[in-house]
Amino acid sequence: MKKDGLFVGAYALMVIAGILAGCSKNGTEEPGKLSGSVSMSGSTSMEKFANVLCESFREQYPDVNLTVEFTGSSAGVESVLSGKCDVGNSSRNLKEEEKSGGAVENIVAIDGIAIVVDAENKVSDLTKEQLTEIYTGNIKNWSEAGGENMPIVVIGREAGSGTRGAFEEILKIEDACVYANELDSTGAVMAKVASTPGAIGYVSLDAVDESVTAVKLDGAEPTAENIKAGTYFLNRPFVMATKGEISAQNELVQELFRYIYSEDGQNLAASVGLIPVN
Repeated sequence: MKKDGLFVGAYALMVIAGILAGCSKNGTEEPGKLSGSVSMSGSTSMEKFANVLCESFREQYPDVNLTVEFTGSSAGVESVLSGKCDVGNSSRNLKEEEKSGGAVENIVAIDGIAIVVDAENKVSDLTKEQLTEIYTGNIKNWSEAGGENMPIVVIGREAGSGTRGAFEEILKIEDACVYANELDSTGAVMAKVASTPGAIGYVSLDAVDESVTAVKLDGAEPTAENIKAGTYFLNRPFVMATKGEISAQNELVQELFRYIYSEDGQNLAASVGLIPVN
């Protein structure tokens, strides 16, 4: 009888081990036990959100190496389609040709586009028409927009930038802008506007600091509350594109999106000035 008891006990342990192994294979490992790497690439406007996401996700899963490169929205989508990264960050909606190539648009937050001028500029409010006329070169001096007699220096992003694409699309001025400078990052636009008298530029709302002034548009301040209310019209989605649906991705990528869309993940987006989608 004693031998029978030992056999039954050993058999039970084998069954339990099999169940645990099966759970692990099906991706139901306990939180914190995942390991491997996930790579993101794309929008410079999403830098602040991407960085805090990486930091927070690593705290949850210390054995997962989550990395991000800031190469621009179009480059990020190209990278995910070519298999160079797992997630392509885009600060604009995906184009039809990108979708037809297999890219799936996963909107993770909503961002405002702030119109910034140098801190000495006295103009604090622009109409949509004035903003359009400034960027198409029809208004060239701040005196024509309620400011001092000073030439307007129009700053924008490079071709392929998600911020530029969203900005021009919202104003319906694609390929019609007259830029004095086309810069390759949000930080570069901020620095150029801050250091150039008469400059105007557009940046992600969460990038605005005291070095510049964010002007009102049609009387509405660039805030998350006004974007939600529909009174501030310059806003766009933050997209984390995948090649195929999220459900078709590997376990680590699926867990990343589960975290992003969780209450903690959406609170993370709100903490850097974005509007949660949940």
